[in-house]
Amino acid sequence: LGRARMVDVTPKDPTHRRAVARGRVHMKSETTSLVARGAINKGDVLAVARVAGIQAAKRTPELIPLCHPLLVGSVLVNFRIEDDYIEVEAHVETVDRTGVEMEALTACSVACLTIYDMCKSSDRGMVIGDIALWEKTGGRSGTYRRTDGLDAELVERADHAHRDLAAVRNQDARKHQWPAR
Repeated sequence: LGRARMVDVTPKDPTHRRAVARGRVHMKSETTSLVARGAINKGDVLAVARVAGIQAAKRTPELIPLCHPLLVGSVLVNFRIEDDYIEVEAHVETVDRTGVEMEALTACSVACLTIYDMCKSSDRGMVIGDIALWEKTGGRSGTYRRTDGLDAELVERADHAHRDLAAVRNQDARKHQWPAR
């Protein structure tokens, strides 16, 4: 009882790994309307939540005791505003010996908490929930995709976000190449 140990990942080879997590902040429709219009007193809710999620992904090992520190290659935090909730989706990628599921879940959770913090003066009854890993790729265990409640629109959105991330990565790579001689 009470024994804890960090898993040894040193024998593993670094591979490309990706994880997607989603969560929701349920709120009054008046509150989602304020967020959409940029009318929350504290400022741009989604911009602050995005930065908070990115920062959280990078600091995950400081929050989760047995989580390995790793080099986070990219973090994307996106939002979808519906009538009575805001959905948060976090994508994290790396090339390392261990996965980025915890980083994606932490990014999503902290972005949701930030939305709550930014909107609490308008709606104290908000509920944070539905936080789950939706996809992970790479590593020995391969690909995992959540299927419960998964419909074609969600699969298409995840695939679209992955293509967007690849395009951004390619664009960044071209920007940082040395000029041809």
